[in-house]
Amino acid sequence: MRRTLVALLATAVITPLALSGCGGGDKDDKPHAWVDPGASASAQARAPITESGQTESAAVPISLTVTPAAGKANVPVSTEIGLKVSGGKVSTVTLKDAAGKAVSGTLRADGSSWVPSAPLKAKQTYVASVTATTDGGQSKTATTKFTTMGAPAKKTGTGLYLFDGKTYGVAMPVVVEFSPGIKKADRAAVERRMFVSTSPAQPGVWSWTASGTQAYYRAPEFWKPGTTLKVRIAVGGLPTGSGRYGDRDRSATAKIGRDFEMKVDNASKKMTVLQDGKVVKTMPVSLGKKSTPSSSGTMVVMDKLAETVFDTTAELGPEEGYRTEIQYAQRLTWSGQYIHSAPWSVNSQGRRNVSHGCVNVSPGNARWLFENTLIGDPVTVKGTEDKLDYGNGWTPWNVSWDEFTKGSALPVPESLK
Repeated sequence: MRRTLVALLATAVITPLALSGCGGGDKDDKPHAWVDPGASASAQARAPITESGQTESAAVPISLTVTPAAGKANVPVSTEIGLKVSGGKVSTVTLKDAAGKAVSGTLRADGSSWVPSAPLKAKQTYVASVTATTDGGQSKTATTKFTTMGAPAKKTGTGLYLFDGKTYGVAMPVVVEFSPGIKKADRAAVERRMFVSTSPAQPGVWSWTASGTQAYYRAPEFWKPGTTLKVRIAVGGLPTGSGRYGDRDRSATAKIGRDFEMKVDNASKKMTVLQDGKVVKTMPVSLGKKSTPSSSGTMVVMDKLAETVFDTTAELGPEEGYRTEIQYAQRLTWSGQYIHSAPWSVNSQGRRNVSHGCVNVSPGNARWLFENTLIGDPVTVKGTEDKLDYGNGWTPWNVSWDEFTKGSALPVPESLK
């Protein structure tokens, strides 16, 4: 059955990531004693000679620039310590508040900046000190002092559909919500502040819905069972466009459970349930009738309700609408497509479609599914008259990987294309 969309915003438990305070950069693997074969004999004669008889190049001075610029005021509390270094590599970064308390953080993988592990405090002065060194023992330190801005007047609301410590199905995307949506021109800056790590490592990409109200993160294939997902949506105080700033950081660490998939075929009017690739159960179903067809596509279990009420009287009126108590309901779309117990359609299940768009199953099968599924388990329906709309639920698996990556606001690595 379908029912009126009820807005849903899930807020994850906030636990800032424990991040270390120093980092690396690429090693210079050129030897420190070498002879340029193109140099003149006189130039080689002037070069220092090592004990091995090789000439030695003159030391390249370290160049190091950090941002924010010294004395800069009204800096967003999401600021990173920008790093530009040549002739060496960054060895330490420290950031202290006005009381001298150190702030934790970590280097970006590309070494372009150092990211605090939580938003800075408003209207506070901070001092950053960065040291770069060479393999030969030379070092250079640069410092900067800046002041953060006050509380912004306008904020962008955020939500993370991932709860700390929970276990999800293999198709669980990382889903972030923004209100109002992020405009295309501002998405790259926001996407750079959305961090995901997986163990075991599985590369992934962010992709935005057309409205910019949601962004999904997924890998090319379903997550491996047992994967740990660590997520930090570090947009607290981040400029998000139109004079707005992100409301807060959101973080979660979650697990991926066993591989459990449900496949529904309209031709046979059956659901096939597979666990770890093996069929564990089949059951008859009744899908949406012609006037209210079920959507075909790959969906994800978004919510589970042991008991609920489907009420469409406000939407359809008292004559066409209905109000029905439902058991073992599992939401698949925002528009109201569910898997649920339907004792009134048992005689039609496996034979003909009589629902308002939902996947009807018997009370016994509905209970079995409810007890065995996880939020994030994939459900694929095929062969109906209607196609699933992108964004009507957690739909990143309903498009090809190539199509999905087109929604990224940042360049996609060649290895993932």
